Amino acid sequence: MQEKGLKYLYGPVFSWRLGISLGIDPISDKEKICSFNCIYCQLGETKNLTSERKIYVPTDEVVKEMMSLPKIKIDYITFSGRGEPTLAKNLGEMFETMKKLRNEKIAVITNSSLLFREDVIKDLLIADSVLVKLDAGSQKLLEKINRPVKGLTFNLILDGIKKFRKVYKNKFALQMMFVAANKNYAEELSQFAKEISPDEIQINTPLRPCKVKPLSKKEIDKIKEYFQEMNYISVYDVEKKEVKPLSPKDTLKRRGKI
Repeated sequence: MQEKGLKYLYGPVFSWRLGISLGIDPISDKEKICSFNCIYCQLGETKNLTSERKIYVPTDEVVKEMMSLPKIKIDYITFSGRGEPTLAKNLGEMFETMKKLRNEKIAVITNSSLLFREDVIKDLLIADSVLVKLDAGSQKLLEKINRPVKGLTFNLILDGIKKFRKVYKNKFALQMMFVAANKNYAEELSQFAKEISPDEIQINTPLRPCKVKPLSKKEIDKIKEYFQEMNYISVYDVEKKEVKPLSPKDTLKRRGKI
């Protein structure tokens, strides 16, 4: 497969959250489109900051790329990409189509911003694994770390996560990205994690190049103390595996390294 043929698929890559993962971007092949403008994002500033759901990428375009793939061994087909995947109005349609074409499980990595919406919940119920995010424990921290589009509030996002958790029966993980701005709020965030009751808590810090420095292993180990009663894993606790991607250049680009 030629690199120039890859527009919406990337990888496969090793994800410490999901194993060997083939990524699908349902919203963009170029610009970042997101409802957040997180200070730690590896893709840089969000120029297209929006909460509008619409069809950004036609489903048949993704299908064409998927059908052209060589035989590869993967654990998950993961929807994430250059921004927030739940902005794609045809996300559920993409899930159902992939399930007809492939045997691998479907995963979604979301920033949780649209989980209050019934149509988003309906789409995500099709997925085999959903990884939601919560970095802030207050409106002030949300605006400082995630910098959401106007209209998205901390309470709306937290209530959406809890609402989705009540109805979703497959693998449900909660991601928390810790940086200097929120490292002293780990205890409060652990309380929210208990209320949400995920199957797994993923304690992150930005190890990929971005504008924010990652916390040290020692700092993360201190944060982990607040999660001792829960099932958690941290980015420093996993063994990294090397995987040869279909398009190294495109994969590095989507990871913010080009």
